[in-house]
Amino acid sequence: ILDQEDPEPAQMKEEQEELCTSLEGENNSHRKKTLTCEFCGTAFKNRYSLKKHYSSHTDEKLFACKSCEKSFSYRAQLKVHMRTHTGEKPYVCTTCGKRFSNKSTHKRHIANHKEEKPYSCGTCGKSFCRHDNLVFHMRTHTDEKPFPCSNCGRRFNFKSYLKVHMRTLTHTDEKPYICNTCGKRFSNTSTHKRHTAIHNEEKPYSCGTCGKSFCRQDYLVFHMRTHTGEKPYSCKTCGKSFNKESNLKVHMRIHTGEKPYTCKTCGKSFNKDSNLKVHMRLHTGEKSSS
Repeated sequence: ILDQEDPEPAQMKEEQEELCTSLEGENNSHRKKTLTCEFCGTAFKNRYSLKKHYSSHTDEKLFACKSCEKSFSYRAQLKVHMRTHTGEKPYVCTTCGKRFSNKSTHKRHIANHKEEKPYSCGTCGKSFCRHDNLVFHMRTHTDEKPFPCSNCGRRFNFKSYLKVHMRTLTHTDEKPYICNTCGKRFSNTSTHKRHTAIHNEEKPYSCGTCGKSFCRQDYLVFHMRTHTGEKPYSCKTCGKSFNKESNLKVHMRIHTGEKPYTCKTCGKSFNKDSNLKVHMRLHTGEKSSS
């Protein structure tokens, strides 16, 4: 299950904030000077603005991530990016103890404790301190999906969901996030983070029935359903129940006829990613491991 927030703008803002912090000392020493761009002659009041301007001429990215090969113009940007691989969360909320990997998300969280929340949802009553957060939340009620895939037409609630979708086997099969421990690759950062937790984090949540431990409480909740047989997600069309919401979504395609996974070779479409992978073996000649 993907995170509800759209992470891309927050990450960009965080990179800018930390870059500004790392260059603050340099800015102070040049505050009274006028710095000039050697390419076009434009003048700037501080070195940070000048360096940021230089990228419009060179677009040079000297700092490369060794885990996913993504490159950055500044070392501070790389430092922030590396936290998507290491799971480092240096920013701690002093009110509730929750930790964050970037400064901007940390600031928004603190606002939940301190600021007023004037933007209320007319459907469920939940309140927000920012109007754009209310807009994102409303899509959970209206099922508005303003971001369509140009290849298959499938629509998404958030731009980040569309970006992850574009990396699937259906379109690019891009998997830029690599586990430094075992080398496994992932198409999105949330799945990568959950995987690295298997190697790095403690597993404080234990099953009282079989003793299996988990690093997250929601994993334990899902696991417990294998013992209790609980299936809280029901199909409104046929009444069939499922233990995971994702399984219900896949099932619904039987009723809607949606087939979002398309073979690039012959154009045949499928309602499951796994069915497409099996089909692709007809073209590649790969044999099933079973």
